[in-house]
Amino acid sequence: MEKYQIQFSGLKPGTHSFDFKLDQSFFEHYHFTDISGSDIMVHIEMEKEDRMIVLRFDIGGSVNSVCDRCGDPLVIRINGQQSLVVKLSDHNEEESEDVQIVKESEGRFDLSQFIYEYVSLMLPVHRVHEDDGNGRSLCNPEVLEKLEKLKESHAPDPRWEVLKKLKE
Repeated sequence: MEKYQIQFSGLKPGTHSFDFKLDQSFFEHYHFTDISGSDIMVHIEMEKEDRMIVLRFDIGGSVNSVCDRCGDPLVIRINGQQSLVVKLSDHNEEESEDVQIVKESEGRFDLSQFIYEYVSLMLPVHRVHEDDGNGRSLCNPEVLEKLEKLKESHAPDPRWEVLKKLKE
């Protein structure tokens, strides 16, 4: 993941920009199988000071996944911003999730893990097709029909009724 490292030694104090394109190989590196393709751009504004670096991530694009309801392909659009503060010191340490301490002597900082976490957090937990303008799901209609039939034919387990009485 060397291409996601930024070289901060030798850079003058001030603002610097970096752009990264995330493709499928990025997610394969992390064994993230929920994504089957991606078109994500990550723009980073780095504000370098003498003993500190402030990174502002602007992440946008789309990923290909599978609908949790019908199993058909699904394109999920993501867009968001994150910030990270990197303090330069003589040791490595995680001060908090938004503040990292890195050895100044290393001269570079690997952003790949942070980018992966930020993108992962932007993905919805429940990944399903949206509804159309009329409020109907864009999921595969055949699968929705089968799910509805299974729902209607399923009789509740009588043991649950006994447990519900305990609650009362």
